[in-house]
Parts: sequence; structure tokens; C-alpha cells
Amino acid sequence: MSLKVAVQMDHVSSISIRGDSTFAIGIEAQRRGYELWHYTPDRLSMRGATVTARAEKMELRESEGDHFTLRATETIDLAEMDVVLLRQDPPFDMAYITSTHMLERVHPGTLVVNDPASVRNAPEKIFVTEFPDLMPETLITRDPEAVKAFRAEFGEMIMKPLYGNGGAGVFHVTRDDKNLSSFVEMFGQLSREPFICQRYLPDVRQGDKRIILVDGEIAGAINRVPAETDTRSNMHVGGKAVATQLTEREREICARIAPALKERGLIFVGIDVIGDMMTEINVTSPTGIREVKRFGGNDIAALLWDAIENRLG
Repeated sequence: MSLKVAVQMDHVSSISIRGDSTFAIGIEAQRRGYELWHYTPDRLSMRGATVTARAEKMELRESEGDHFTLRATETIDLAEMDVVLLRQDPPFDMAYITSTHMLERVHPGTLVVNDPASVRNAPEKIFVTEFPDLMPETLITRDPEAVKAFRAEFGEMIMKPLYGNGGAGVFHVTRDDKNLSSFVEMFGQLSREPFICQRYLPDVRQGDKRIILVDGEIAGAINRVPAETDTRSNMHVGGKAVATQLTEREREICARIAPALKERGLIFVGIDVIGDMMTEINVTSPTGIREVKRFGGNDIAALLWDAIENRLG
């Protein structure tokens, strides 16, 4: 199948190819002979019902520091593309939300992965609350008294931004931590949005497992173990990727959420599991596929394009 694929992403020059899932997806698309176009969200425009982007044809190669070539900039009509990959990283702010409204004008005539309306309506830390029995006790609030009561109930907890990413602004608050009022004050000053308090899961010291699903099916997993000096397991803040196997509980979690993913057109999803609890459902720009392949797992980029081709018929 010959496809024209536009990739809405952070600029290709800024990525680290060793761990970047968008790069891996692009490499596989190129291997299949697809035509790749690159643009950043700020170059997206809508006039009437027409959505365009100032984009460049893109060529990728597995050469650190010399991993791409961009051709001359052209204005492309996204309705003339077969696929748009929605792959820029959060923050999930009004700019991100606006881009989903614009991409919704071309979807599904042009297949947008993931479905832009579903991305908008299923933020990672809110979508997961549809499955309360699969996740740790969680409070979403800005109310200082509610936060104090939550800590009094559970002792240790994690505080984090509602729409953050990459482990930024994640704090482990202990029962006797005297910084709680300062944390509440800081979150309140940083944004008008609520923030999250979640019961602390000691199993995080054994790792925070990233499980990747393609069209609702398990495609692979990697465990991310935090550094001794950090609560966060994100690899760019010192977490270490290690090979892993899925437990029966983790397979149960995946089976439970699969119908909701398929119904919403969420073809490429990464969930986070600590112990036997799911903490997030990542739908904006899931990562981890290079690590899975590096440890001998599936080529998830190939599985993703197989699923997309199947959707296109």
C-alpha cells in the first residue's frame, strides 16, 4: 500500500532517535515506501473547512546527529493525505486542544492517529478514572482541605499536574512531610487547573511498567525502574528500562480497557502499571516502542502500520 503520511510532531531536529517512538514509526513508514511529510503544530492552519500545514517532505535515517533531511517547505492540504500522525508531546493545553479541533475537520477522510476527538476527550490522567477498580485511590482537586483529608486517609501520596508529562512536577509526599501546604500553594500558582493526588504505591521501586496496545491488543511491554534517588521512573530523568513479562493481572487490565480504546479510535496507546494498579492511559504521544524492540520484543512500529493499513481497507 502506498500512503501519503503527514506527521504533526515536535521538530524532528529536537528528538533523540535512540528512544523516540515517532522516529521509529517514521522509519517503518519509509521502509514501506510511504511518502512522509513533517510539520510542527504552529504551522497548522484552518480556513473555512480546509485544514492546511506548511510542511516538508522528510527522509529519516538511523544516524545519530544526522538523522533527517527536510526538503523545501510546501503548503499541503491535509485532506489530501492518507494519514496524519498526531505525535507532538504535551503539555495538553489549549494549543493542543485547538489542534485536535482542526484535525477533526479532516478525520476520518484522512485517518488521524489517534482520533483527535478522542485524544481531546481522554486526557491520560482523566480517562483512566473510568476504571476506578483498576487504579489506586485518586483525588482530582484544587481544594487544600480535600488534599489534607486525602493525605490523612492514606498517609503517603503522589502529587502531580493533571496535564503534565514526562514526570515533570511529580512529588512523593509522606505522612509527616511539612511541605504539603507549599506544594498545594505552588500547584495553585502554576495553573488554574486541578491537580492530582494519588495513593502512593510502594511497588514503584520495582518499576513502572509501560504496556503498549495497538488497536486494543497487547503489542509489548517494558519495565522502567526508578533511580535510587528518585520516585519517578521516566527514562529521561534517570529511570532504567529492563525487560519484563506480563502478569495475569496486567493482561486483565488490558482486556478490560480494550473495548473502550477500540470504540474511541485510539489505535496506539501506552498504559502505565505499578504493581497491580493502572495509573495512566497515554493517548497523546505514547512512547516505549524502541525499548521494547531493543529487548527482543515485537516491532511495534510495524504492528501499528499493519493496523493502520487494515483501517484504510
